[in-house]
Amino acid sequence: MTDDLLLDVRDLVVRYGPVTAVDGVSFSLAAGETLALNGPSGCGKSSTALAVLQLRRPAAGHVRFEGRELTTLSERELRPLRPRLQPVFQDPYGTLSPRHRIRDAIAEPLKVQGRWHPADGPARVAELLDRVGLDPAYGDRRPHELSGGQCQRAGIARALASGPRLLVLDEPVSSLDPSVRAGVLNLLAGLQDDLGLGYLFICHDRAVVRHFADRVVEMREGRVTSG
Repeated sequence: MTDDLLLDVRDLVVRYGPVTAVDGVSFSLAAGETLALNGPSGCGKSSTALAVLQLRRPAAGHVRFEGRELTTLSERELRPLRPRLQPVFQDPYGTLSPRHRIRDAIAEPLKVQGRWHPADGPARVAELLDRVGLDPAYGDRRPHELSGGQCQRAGIARALASGPRLLVLDEPVSSLDPSVRAGVLNLLAGLQDDLGLGYLFICHDRAVVRHFADRVVEMREGRVTSG
């Protein structure tokens, strides 16, 4: 962990119509640190993650990433920041299009961001696959041809393609078998050490949280109860 403040969330409120899913949540996260949001299903963890990513605009509060207030930015203004703030979701098969080969799914963010170069792009994709522990030959496969753990690794490679500083990991191992889960968590820990990434880690499993996180924020009914 470093003293480099990456994310600062203050008094966050998220509503869905008349329902308040997140009610005054505050926390901060440094580069190289893993902060876990822990709590039962429906406590507001994932809604908090969506608000941090600005995929759900909060009703009130502040989300500052690398010192910039995100909640006041337009979608056009957010666009250059999104590569540095990347999600990894629970369902790896839902993250990757079943119609696309894995190599195309990993290359897609680079193409959308205008950073794809035909001369060295394929080598970059192969490098990312190798970095997450997959044989680059897996790039020719489609998601249904991979196991859940392999597919989640491919999803992590896709997130890394953008060169992020923060990964928002929303239950990234909850659908995996315990042995596979351990391998993915070890991968994430190694990537954090190598790249200095910050992780906002959404998880309902206390045992996983205790093993993986530097700090834990407990949530109940949309509010922080400790941490």
